[in-house]
Amino acid sequence: MDNQDKADAAESRYSVPGLERGLKILTEFTPREPVLGAPELSRRLGIPRTTVFRLLQTLESMGFLERAGGDKNFRLGVAVLRLGFEYLSSLELTDHGIPVLEKLRDATGFTSHIVIRDGRDIVFVAKAQSVAPVFSSIKVNVGTRLPAHATVHGHVLMGDLTLDELMRLYPEGRLEKFTAQTPATVHDLYERVREDAARGYAVSSSSFERGISVVSAPVRSDLGRIVAAVTVTIPRAEIDQPLLDSDLVGQVRQAAADLSRRLNYRPAPAAQAPSPARESLEIK
Repeated sequence: MDNQDKADAAESRYSVPGLERGLKILTEFTPREPVLGAPELSRRLGIPRTTVFRLLQTLESMGFLERAGGDKNFRLGVAVLRLGFEYLSSLELTDHGIPVLEKLRDATGFTSHIVIRDGRDIVFVAKAQSVAPVFSSIKVNVGTRLPAHATVHGHVLMGDLTLDELMRLYPEGRLEKFTAQTPATVHDLYERVREDAARGYAVSSSSFERGISVVSAPVRSDLGRIVAAVTVTIPRAEIDQPLLDSDLVGQVRQAAADLSRRLNYRPAPAAQAPSPARESLEIK
């Protein structure tokens, strides 16, 4: 038995199957499938239906699940929400990021967010809401999840990943399409990610949701890894040249750089990105 096998055996010895199964059940509930029943969960997870039902009842008694549409189906309960907000409030990103977002919002007039990646999803973890009435119809709140491969935020957040890492993250041949601008394959995604990484930011016009454009830039930790993205949401189908000429890209990048510094990121002089004014803007 080699060292990896020994490590795997030790990890298996200390795992708790019931806890693992319960957590797997919770992760099956998504915005697209907020309501699920025991038969479907049993099929997906390969767990006997009676076991699934006992796990569901336990999670319900603790407030992590609640009944939905009668006695047979469940949805996430308030205990999950409580854990989520407690986690977000503990993030160093939110502590340091809120003042940065508020400054960016005040300077641009646009709602600003901090976004992180959770596997194949992006998650909005902090927000500075614009007071402009047009933003009242844009429902992107703290906790909102979107598919990473189909969003500019996700492309920015995956800027450190190699092609091999992306292929492990997306083993399927074809990626789910949301708009004509969604990358079709992992290789297409990798090309998009590398372009944004080389540029140091991303600009998107209605690439995921019609009538919504964004500018996003990466935030790095003290280890130099991308840990988040700062983004502004623009309630327009396209970003016109006057808006770009207003240095919107530069303001977003500066906010991302400010937050990176608050996280003790110190880039080497040669690694500093060129000024946006000297670059050709590529809008998706």
